[in-house]
Amino acid sequence: MTTATTASLGPPVSYAVENALYQWREGERRIALVPEPAKADLDHAADVVVEALRRRLGSSFMVDELADLYGRDTDWALDIAGRNAAGTDSASVVDAAFARYVREAKDYAGGRPREKHERP
Repeated sequence: MTTATTASLGPPVSYAVENALYQWREGERRIALVPEPAKADLDHAADVVVEALRRRLGSSFMVDELADLYGRDTDWALDIAGRNAAGTDSASVVDAAFARYVREAKDYAGGRPREKHERP
């Protein structure tokens, strides 16, 4: 890659964050492919998991914090999804919930973490 090409890609992002973002987008994609009325149930289950994420991380968080939480343990989220009619789609519901919640991160910019700018 040339320097110009590298610069246009934005700041480097850790593999863990890139991998998490990919998995989360795949969860959204899988839920989007489910026909109604089952899709509505999965969307509701994802919303419940998002609310649980909000209680765990609050409204001010960074993408890497969310990716760390995802990497450490999602059993609690799978349990919530399962209790909310996700059934065998619980993993997709959890991934979709993380995809929805990452959009609220302070450093998220439409698909990847935003470059950090320091104040002078």
